[in-house]
Amino acid sequence: MIPSLPRQFLSLPVAHRALHDVTDGRPENSRAAIRAAIQAGYAIEIDLQLSSDGCPMVFHDDMLDRLAEAQGAVSARSAAELAEITLKGGDGEGIPTLAEVLQLVAGQVPLLIEVKDQDGSLGTDIGRLERATAEALQGYTGVVALMSFNPHSVAALAGYAPDIARGLVTSAYDPDDWAPLPADICARLRDIPDFASSQSSFISHEVGDLTRPRVQQLRASGVPVLCWTVKSPAVEADARHWVDNVTFEQYLSPLPG
Repeated sequence: MIPSLPRQFLSLPVAHRALHDVTDGRPENSRAAIRAAIQAGYAIEIDLQLSSDGCPMVFHDDMLDRLAEAQGAVSARSAAELAEITLKGGDGEGIPTLAEVLQLVAGQVPLLIEVKDQDGSLGTDIGRLERATAEALQGYTGVVALMSFNPHSVAALAGYAPDIARGLVTSAYDPDDWAPLPADICARLRDIPDFASSQSSFISHEVGDLTRPRVQQLRASGVPVLCWTVKSPAVEADARHWVDNVTFEQYLSPLPG
């Protein structure tokens, strides 16, 4: 049986890459941003990349340049090396491992984990990060769910972590936004053909494309629909007509009650 998305992900707004704000010393996916989200009571979304020695690292980009005081591919550095690389806009902290973040969150709030594509073209050259993620999550008792843009990753997670809810991150797949991903792959993925075969139970869709018929058909059939990334109260107010919950940044989404 495909596990359902835990109900907490439908009630608590999800802080995108945790509650980050570099003007306040909280970079994306940092311990400081995670602590802030926990204190505020939000669900947390984080991203995973793979170190050269097979450790899931909590970091969004496949390259270090934008977010860290270093250059080059995350996958070219060991976990120990990445831990010593300072995040930009923070208070000197390095890149955390998934294991560290699980200890920090410790079930206090729901944790939505995006497994970043390691194939490069959303193809089948995956498996190491998915396996390592499942291993790190063994014994974790907090509310958690997994997701990826890559349907092959989601299907792999179904094998490695069958009891954890998993979903597809989906998009309008505008080829201009997704270059160099080939246009034919964009065209195929746009209408979410792999929802069933990936053994997903939810999607998180691009906020500017929520009225797409396929998205609303899935929602009408009972599939939970989240969205990414809401950046203002006005956009959230409109999005909530079309989705079950939002992933937000750059403002504070209202908490229930």
